[in-house]
Amino acid sequence: MSLLSVRDLSVKFAMRDQTVTALRNISFDLARGERLGIVGESGAGKSITGFALMNLLSRPGYIAGGKILFEDRDITGLEDEAMRDIRGNHMAMIFQDPMVTLNPVLTIGQQMLETLYAHRKLSKAEATQIAILKLREVYIPSPEERLDQYPHELSGGMRQRIIIAMALLLDPKLIIADEPTTALDVTIQADIMELLLELCHSNKVGLILITHDLGVVSQMTERTLVMYAGRIIEAGPTREIINDPQHPYTQGLINALPQQTPPGHRLKQIPGNMPPLTAIPPGCPFAPRCGFAVDHCRTTLPEVVSYGGVEVACHEVNRLHNAPAKEKSA
Repeated sequence: MSLLSVRDLSVKFAMRDQTVTALRNISFDLARGERLGIVGESGAGKSITGFALMNLLSRPGYIAGGKILFEDRDITGLEDEAMRDIRGNHMAMIFQDPMVTLNPVLTIGQQMLETLYAHRKLSKAEATQIAILKLREVYIPSPEERLDQYPHELSGGMRQRIIIAMALLLDPKLIIADEPTTALDVTIQADIMELLLELCHSNKVGLILITHDLGVVSQMTERTLVMYAGRIIEAGPTREIINDPQHPYTQGLINALPQQTPPGHRLKQIPGNMPPLTAIPPGCPFAPRCGFAVDHCRTTLPEVVSYGGVEVACHEVNRLHNAPAKEKSA
């Protein structure tokens, strides 16, 4: 039994003059203790996926169809109280900016103990000991002193470690990390990612890592979903996707990595922009930016097929796969 099984999940936003689709029938599974990456440009639907899994969508967004099965239980339509129990005890989310996540007028200790009191019947001494233990797990120095400090008294890296400690407070089985290092320096980013990886190994926690950084995904995850315009357009083992991408969009993302360009040359980029949700093309959403697109691509949405060890949504995958290396990197 999978820890998490998502089937044909769709999310829509009811705007004043129309309803737009942010997620289009996405499906995937996550095994216990597995690390899954979700990658794509801004607007691809990565964060919406995370919010939908946690049932944190705010109006005008709503789940329009599909199922989210957590430990074989459909949590899609749970009442708020039942979902709070799942969200606190079994699933946790780490957000992009710790200064937005943490309450600036409460101490770290108050915020951690408040979380524990909401889900466990504990004395203050017991709750404090758990909080200190979790701070030690994420290598916070002098954790007893940190409990009395406010968020603004701590560095960005320290705040993000505290967010991770709070996510671990109730020993969840799944952590969803949404761009957890965006607001941090590069050196601190590496430390935080290494910490997350270590915690997943030691606690056997499933991880969904949402990011735009394929380099991070290659180091952190076992499987990867590549999203574009609200759809999963490639999915499979991370190593397969990084080493031999089948979709032209995935190839474009990899070619755009700085290390793919020789010194002194211009960095490569995917031409054009992702279409807005209000103007998704009728065929393949990537067709306007794709050098392999033909008429069929512009009129018919590609089905997901198995190819080269991955699942890919592309009409021209055979031609793309057999194209010369120079053409693929163009």
